[in-house]
Formats: sequence, C-alpha cells, structure tokens
Amino acid sequence: MATKLRLQRRGRKNHPFYQIIVADSRAPRDGKYIERIGSYNPNTNPATITLDFERALHWLQTGAEPTDTVRNILSREGVLMKKHLLGGVTKGAFTAEDADRKFEEWLGNKEKTVESVKSADEEKQRAEDKARLDAEKKSNQARADELAKKKAEIVAKLEAEKAAKAPKVEEAPVEEPKEAPVEEAPAKEEVKEAPVEEPAKEEAKEEKKAE
Repeated sequence: MATKLRLQRRGRKNHPFYQIIVADSRAPRDGKYIERIGSYNPNTNPATITLDFERALHWLQTGAEPTDTVRNILSREGVLMKKHLLGGVTKGAFTAEDADRKFEEWLGNKEKTVESVKSADEEKQRAEDKARLDAEKKSNQARADELAKKKAEIVAKLEAEKAAKAPKVEEAPVEEPKEAPVEEAPAKEEVKEAPVEEPAKEEAKEEKKAE
C-alpha cells in the first residue's frame, strides 16, 4: 500500500488549521487516515508546527512520500536532515556518533537562524507599531486643533450675536472744562501832583492884593 504524508484541513472558513497525517495515497483528502503525526497552524507568525519527530522519521524510512508542503515542514523540523545522516551511517560514510554530532550542530545553526529571523520580525513589528502610534497621535492632535478652532469660532459668533442684540447706550458727550477768563487788573490812574509854587511868587501875589 502506497502511503503519503499530507495535510488534512480543519478549522473554519478563512481560518484554516491543518493536521499532518499518514494516509493511503488513494484516500480522499479529508477522509480516513492511518495516523496523525502533527499539526500545522499558518495563522500565527511564525507558523506553529507540532510534530512527532520519531514517527515522521519512521514513515519516511518506510517509503511514505510527503507532499510539497509537508516536505517543507519536515525539512524545517530537521526530519529530512536526520534521514540523510542515517543514510550515511548505513552506507558507512560516518558513525552514528558523527551523525548525532552533525545533527546537533545543524540544530544549533537552525535555532540561531530562527532567532535572528524572529528578532528581525519583532523589530519590524515594533517599528510598524511606533509608526502607527505616531500617526495616531498626529491625527488626534489635528482633530483636537480642529475642534478647538470650531469651538473658538462658535464662541466668537455667539458673542457677536449677543453684542448685536444688546441695546446701544449713547454716551453723553463729555465737555472739556472751560478755562475761567482771567480779569485784567484796572490800570492805575495817574495822580497829577499839584505844582508847588515858589514862595516868592506867592508873596508877590499877596502884595498885589493889598494894593
């Protein structure tokens, strides 16, 4: 019986979730299967994969053929690498200890690569979040300024209407105080002094009277 390693769709519409199964190559996609060896959830970032490593390796060694998607999953999880190393041990290219050591080195490098990719994704996500937050703050400030402007316009309009309806009070003209006329002091009359007659003249007059 030819067997295949493939995905079986689960989940709801537009939110798929897959099981990694071993099934007869002639069975329908969502029909009966021989064994479920893991799951694949593409809705997370990065995608979440659970896999029974030993069972996946067993089925590969017994001739099960993976689909393209399952092959990529097995390669990512190191199942294909382990199969390749065990094939080298079988051929006598190296010992099982060497195979285990190489596999551990491969896993270490893979984890570093995954961490670097994850860090880059996190940094990118933080940058996007910051840009979105700055844009939101800018939008909120612009909205607040617009509301303040409209409020000021409404207040000014109400004040203008209130001023137009209020009765006008005419103010009496303020007269400037007039300066009191300054009376000029009357000019002093010149007092004419009587001429002082000389005594000789007076005596002559008296003599004339006596005659």
